[in-house]
Amino acid sequence: MNPDQLFHSALDAHRQGQLKQAEHLYRQLMAVAPQHAYGLHYYGVLCYQSGRSQEAIQLINQAISANPGDADQHNNLGLALRANGQLDAAIEQFRLGLALASDDADLWQNLAGAQFALGQLNAAKISYLEARKLSPRDSDIHAGLCNVLQGLGNQAHQLGNFTEAEHHFRDLVALQPGNAAWHYNLGNALREQGQAAQAAESYRRALAITPHDADTHNNLGNVLRELQQLPEAIACYEKALTINPKLYHARVHLVHQRQHLCDWQGLDVEIAEIRRWVKEVPEAQVSPFAFLAMPGTTPAEQLQCAQNWTNSRHGKLLSTQPLGKKTLDRQGKLHIGYLSCDFRLHPLASLVSEMLELHDRDQFNISAYSYGIDDKTPARMRLQEAVDHFVDIRPLSLQAAAEKIQADQVDILVDLTGYTQASRSGILAFRPAPIQASWLGFPSSMGAPFVDYLISDAVISPESDQAFYSEQLALLPHAYQPNDRKRAVADIPSRASCGLPEGAFVYCCFNQSFKITPEVFACWMRLLQATPDSVLWLLESHASASQHLRLAAQHVGIDATRLIFAPRVPMEQHLARHAHADLFVDTSPYNAHTTASDALWMGLPLITYRGNTFASRVAASLLQAAGLPELVTTDLAAYEALAVKLAHHPQQLQAYREYLLSQRETSTLFDTTRFTRDLEALYLRLSQSTPR
Repeated sequence: MNPDQLFHSALDAHRQGQLKQAEHLYRQLMAVAPQHAYGLHYYGVLCYQSGRSQEAIQLINQAISANPGDADQHNNLGLALRANGQLDAAIEQFRLGLALASDDADLWQNLAGAQFALGQLNAAKISYLEARKLSPRDSDIHAGLCNVLQGLGNQAHQLGNFTEAEHHFRDLVALQPGNAAWHYNLGNALREQGQAAQAAESYRRALAITPHDADTHNNLGNVLRELQQLPEAIACYEKALTINPKLYHARVHLVHQRQHLCDWQGLDVEIAEIRRWVKEVPEAQVSPFAFLAMPGTTPAEQLQCAQNWTNSRHGKLLSTQPLGKKTLDRQGKLHIGYLSCDFRLHPLASLVSEMLELHDRDQFNISAYSYGIDDKTPARMRLQEAVDHFVDIRPLSLQAAAEKIQADQVDILVDLTGYTQASRSGILAFRPAPIQASWLGFPSSMGAPFVDYLISDAVISPESDQAFYSEQLALLPHAYQPNDRKRAVADIPSRASCGLPEGAFVYCCFNQSFKITPEVFACWMRLLQATPDSVLWLLESHASASQHLRLAAQHVGIDATRLIFAPRVPMEQHLARHAHADLFVDTSPYNAHTTASDALWMGLPLITYRGNTFASRVAASLLQAAGLPELVTTDLAAYEALAVKLAHHPQQLQAYREYLLSQRETSTLFDTTRFTRDLEALYLRLSQSTPR
């Protein structure tokens, strides 16, 4: 039998799956014609199919040497190299094949597969798209492209590039509209960009396909919460927990939203369980912000909660190589960078705007790094003009944002958001600045090794409490909270237009509803009982919350009409209506913060009781700086007694009001120039020290 006859006999057996017979014939062929290119090639293919990739590589290389210019040989050599773990060499062979046959769909598909295996996702996407052009109905190409797009989407999401993630998951939805995972992931990317309504639609489409997915119900609840559809959000969390009772974060969301609605039935049991998770189930995702408002939580538990959250959310980033060095050796101006999602019409603006304007430009270069929406308001424009450099990093990934901050040579990076909604504190995990601090946004420790300092004051965070903070305490000499003396105030509205009865004594609390606890509300009801012709004036947070509070009042024999709810109005109008309140009664364990400064600025006396956590001591700090430490009590009983006493001594309240108004421009609390100099002195001290 001549060589060509041997080759065709071997190839026939090979095609019929008779591999032993085919190999016997290939061996005979090699014995009589060792340089038979086709024989070498297909014998190599048989070895590859038999799992003998090393032999396949050797044989197909010999075939290429004997007969160069055959695209199939490069394709099969690439497959053998890939099977042998030599991905770079495989990619080279697929490219050599494509140089000979650029319209070969198999070569494009195999190139894409090798690139995907090597983690070259963008290159793999391009290769799969080329393969799809040539073979649009090939299900394997379709599946491979989906895998790459999923990898790209997940990678972009993990790196904080949510716009790119959205793009990839939209492509996947178009390719496989019946795949619930793609709708779910698209919803996640949209939510991260603040597109709550669009995210809700994606989650609903996912649930139409897989109605029993607990995570999707939970995430739908999250965006409905952001859309202020709280009863609907609660229903989603309850559904998620019906499906998966161990979905820890859904339970935390459910409790926190019920706090928003002042629906307190059974919450003490739920909160006790969440506190146990913080101690015993570190993988449970307990929102540190929600945890701050849960009655009974201790400083040690709050620190543990934040540390658990940091490890859960940023665990992979904690081992990231720092972008910059941790020592500061700058000569000349110190570059301060402020990082926030709230450079807009937001309580933050009423705190920091004037302070930013007053920074000493001879000593400091001031930058703002914004990852929130541009709401086009005067507050946003003022903030943009208040700093030397206003940088919109919203479109950037976490790493790209960190690289921008590092390239700008920021010396001290101050996170003004912390672990509140829309947090991108993961930027700090890349260590873009030598010194990194947390201030204002999150009233507790972040439990994060990438935050060096917590800016506070000695009333809120005495040095003796250092053990409850992962950061080093950086204490200001007076209240940690700045103020804006330029805030606009509208004309005072009529009492009737505020819904307040003439002649009534007005207890007031304009804190958000989630801060109201059953214990504090019961105290307020006793105040109404002890003060004839008095009313309680609260902020209208949600219709369901108002209804629950009215029912709670009726339950203890208080006429529900004595609870009056102030609708949300523009800030200048809200400030003006403070004139009709007589006494601001604070909440605990989460005090009035910016709300307290608003009240004191408008001359409204405020009483509080000092707790043992950061969030429960802020009002005490503000009253100390305002020169009214006697309005700070140490427990609920003393707080209640002081409230009753003041309600029955209107002349004393009037004296406090006159004092606040007369001292408004000069008190430590509202002396923004002095505050700014104190903060700058703190920055200079930090720049000369080494974080531990």
